[in-house]
Amino acid sequence: MRYHLLVMTGVILLLFTSGCTTTRPDSVPVVVKRTQMQMGTLVTITSVASDRQRAQDAATAGFQEVRRLEDLISTWIVTSELSRVNAAAGKEATAVSVDTMTVLESSLEMARLTEGGFNILVGPAVEAWNVVDGQQIPSDAVLQAVRPLTDLRSLHLNAPAGTAYLAKAGMRVDVGGIGKGFAADRAVAAMQKAGATAGVVALAGDIRTFGRLPGGMKFPFGIRHPRQEEAVLAFIDLQDEAISTAGDYERYFERDGVRYHHILDPLSLLPARDCQSVTVVARDGLTADGLDTGIFVMGRERGLALIERLPGVGAVIVDRDGKIWVSSYLKGRVRMNNGIE
Repeated sequence: MRYHLLVMTGVILLLFTSGCTTTRPDSVPVVVKRTQMQMGTLVTITSVASDRQRAQDAATAGFQEVRRLEDLISTWIVTSELSRVNAAAGKEATAVSVDTMTVLESSLEMARLTEGGFNILVGPAVEAWNVVDGQQIPSDAVLQAVRPLTDLRSLHLNAPAGTAYLAKAGMRVDVGGIGKGFAADRAVAAMQKAGATAGVVALAGDIRTFGRLPGGMKFPFGIRHPRQEEAVLAFIDLQDEAISTAGDYERYFERDGVRYHHILDPLSLLPARDCQSVTVVARDGLTADGLDTGIFVMGRERGLALIERLPGVGAVIVDRDGKIWVSSYLKGRVRMNNGIE
């Protein structure tokens, strides 16, 4: 069995290709890989099952679950539940499903855990920076004007009633920093229910694995180098875990030697400066997806301190100077790529 590279956001997925397709003992599991465009990104699903039809059915179930959740939480879809919550900001509470409520409640818990480093209401400030198209540095007056719209205390969730309410007009929720991890978790559950024994669900750089490859191998991944495009910084093997990376290299511009990127510190509304990239490994995608951004904002020292307090969670942090830090949970598991410059 050989593999090739698929470069995702922050994580390089090593996709396996069978070396022989002519004959196969019936007892050997089948590996199926498929890719679709969902949630505004490429979604790649690897499905392992006892036979090809079961593997295909499981992959289909995974894609269907991602699509179902996209219709609920994607703010690019005007009819989604979160789009309706945003449209009703400052007016009235909006009914949401159990899944949407779970994402919103988890987001507030992630904000608490990361001391405000993770914030699903920071969208108006991100728009003010507009680092991809505008490449303009907003004035302090502009940032202060949008600051009230980023206050998490103005997001009111009523779980018993199943409603969400943004108290101020102009506020909007965007769960892009945690929703893909949640979708990966739910897609894995759908695949397992459909008969998959192992697999990978990858939504850009938010990746969830379960089980092992035929032959007992874990799923290998490469962590992208934050300053060398498509170069692998380190390798790690995963089983029944998720991995997610936040970095300052996807959406940014440079001005007078300073890099301005899209990951803002919700307190200052300025680009977070203490890290180049943060990769988190956790037991579920929602945790890995939310923590990578939150820790990126917290910075290396406070971020590592938080990681060390969380069971079953590890991180690889590249700080502002390019120094690499590996938490104790991942010691001995992360293999540095000695071939990088």
